[in-house]
Amino acid sequence: MFFDSHAHLDDRRFDPDRAEIIDDLKHHGVGRIMNVGCDLPSSERSVALANEYDFIYAAVGSHPDDADHVDGKLLDRYRALAGDPKVRAIGEIGLDYHYEDVPRVRQIIAFEQQLELAEALRLPVIVHEREAHGDAMDIITRHPDARGVFHCFSGSKEMALWLVERGWYIGFTGVVTFKNARRAVEAVEALPLDRILIETDCPYMAPEPHRGRRCDSRLVPLVAAKIAQIKGISAEEAGKITTANACRLFGIA
Repeated sequence: MFFDSHAHLDDRRFDPDRAEIIDDLKHHGVGRIMNVGCDLPSSERSVALANEYDFIYAAVGSHPDDADHVDGKLLDRYRALAGDPKVRAIGEIGLDYHYEDVPRVRQIIAFEQQLELAEALRLPVIVHEREAHGDAMDIITRHPDARGVFHCFSGSKEMALWLVERGWYIGFTGVVTFKNARRAVEAVEALPLDRILIETDCPYMAPEPHRGRRCDSRLVPLVAAKIAQIKGISAEEAGKITTANACRLFGIA
């Protein structure tokens, strides 16, 4: 069984065929999904989707692109949503300096506010971090009680090991299957298997040979197969281990 630890199946691009995709997951060995919010509307949709399917769970939070909307009122709403038993994480939260649509200072404030919320609720976090490695590590250092996963990991193997030493998990998408994915492959090689998660980040990041197309959770076994190839184990074993890792992180029996 495979656990897609980061999906956006609530995305409007799935409106025409969402039910068919979810019904077909069993034919691809996908048994659990973490559907992740990136702002209030998607967080609310994620919770609704999780309550519709027993094998789907939800995370609520604001992506760095939504950081300028994070205030006390929004944090209170996320706190209320997190009272639902299907909500198992705060996310995706973090930093993204690639486009800087939201100023860095505002992103940092929103990231820390949501980390503090997760700490208060004793929930793990799902971190989006792009081209902000130094600031992200500084913030993690200031929040030693925070735990979670750096999803769609884009840092170095040294950064990955630094995070793992502090109790974090590292998530890999279909990017690890790309021919130019040297850093992702190096990180997988360096990491212990019990700290690796697999994900699709659908509808984005479709693995080879589907790169450039709309991705969905049925493709997460291809990510597991690449991890298995790198680690010299079977895809089945990679699926079993990464599923156990995600269940441990998100407190799922």
